[in-house]
Amino acid sequence: MSTPEEIDASVSSAIYHLDANDPSRRLLERSGLSEADLRQINALMDALGRLREAERRLSDASLKYMKLNQSDMRALHYLIVSANRGVIATPGAIAAHLRISTASTTKLLDRLERAGHVTREAHPSDRRALAIAITPETHEAAMKSVGRQQARRFLAAARLTPAERDVVMRFLDDMAAEIALGPDAWVK
Repeated sequence: MSTPEEIDASVSSAIYHLDANDPSRRLLERSGLSEADLRQINALMDALGRLREAERRLSDASLKYMKLNQSDMRALHYLIVSANRGVIATPGAIAAHLRISTASTTKLLDRLERAGHVTREAHPSDRRALAIAITPETHEAAMKSVGRQQARRFLAAARLTPAERDVVMRFLDDMAAEIALGPDAWVK
């Protein structure tokens, strides 16, 4: 008799495998794939799963360290990039980036300002707008923690040859296109 841990390990180790998700072949035709192809594709899906899990753990640790929620962190990241690019961030630009309403953006900025993470000032060239900036203290804290860890992704990309990077980019773009939600995504 298998223990719960052994059963969980059996399921968890195959969580992204094609045969475990579609044993009756209802979702994907794969007659042109060899067993070796399927093993390699399953290994690739496992690698993507490990990447997603590493990103989730990093995101959770970042949120806990900065004591912020996901939208707050995304807004701060946007403000860092805006500042690095010399672009004045506005509430409207933040709302568009986060794909949230202006009312939600106002609440988000109120929360971040109260916590000392952002400042709001008059826009230098548009008297109807506000200029939003990350505070130097929050910028530095983000760079020393989350930013430093996130930047390590570039090391993995730098270790690839230009041809390998082209293959990876083509694969990731193709995968994104395959899973993109279209108007008929949930049609029966």
